Amino acid sequence: MTRIIAGSARGARLEVPGSGTRPTSDRVRESLFGGLESLSAIAGARVLDLYAGSGALGLESLSRGAASAEFVERGRPAAAIVRRNAGVVAKAGSLPLGRVHESTVHAFLQRATGPFDLVFTDPPYDLDDVAMTADLVALAPLLSSDAVVVVERARRSTPPDFGAANLEQFREKTYGDTTIWWAEPAAGEDDEPVDQPAAESQSR
Repeated sequence: MTRIIAGSARGARLEVPGSGTRPTSDRVRESLFGGLESLSAIAGARVLDLYAGSGALGLESLSRGAASAEFVERGRPAAAIVRRNAGVVAKAGSLPLGRVHESTVHAFLQRATGPFDLVFTDPPYDLDDVAMTADLVALAPLLSSDAVVVVERARRSTPPDFGAANLEQFREKTYGDTTIWWAEPAAGEDDEPVDQPAAESQSR
């Protein structure tokens, strides 16, 4: 079991799949969501939770004020758990019910419409770099102009190839064996550059 950390459904208990998923620890979630709230990236956001597992990241977002959440999970038992967790959180916080898609991530991205403002992707350790890049490339057209994409992988993993999807990394943080990368759509030619001190180049 894990719990919603904060927001209107704070304390709601979530089931965790017994195998085949890697739940994000409470410590990492607390740090991650503190950073997202400092960017005002959650309130009113349209959230996409890829490789959802228990759905904890998308459900935490709903509890903290996201407008909607879509969950993508290929495994049937895990998808059933996300549906149950979504029901628990919706009831606990009088919140919108998240939509669960039992599908591979790449197949979902090929048919989805978006736009999404906040995306979590926490792929299994055995997802190779080519597949990770293909996910990002398929995701890019579904993002809003000020979207935030959060990728969680093992610390030993190769950093995501954000450039292939025209995304720019702006933050990276390691917690034990887990590293989280943050990215956003790259500035277009018509966007005015923003002067930023060199010491803050990794902070959005």
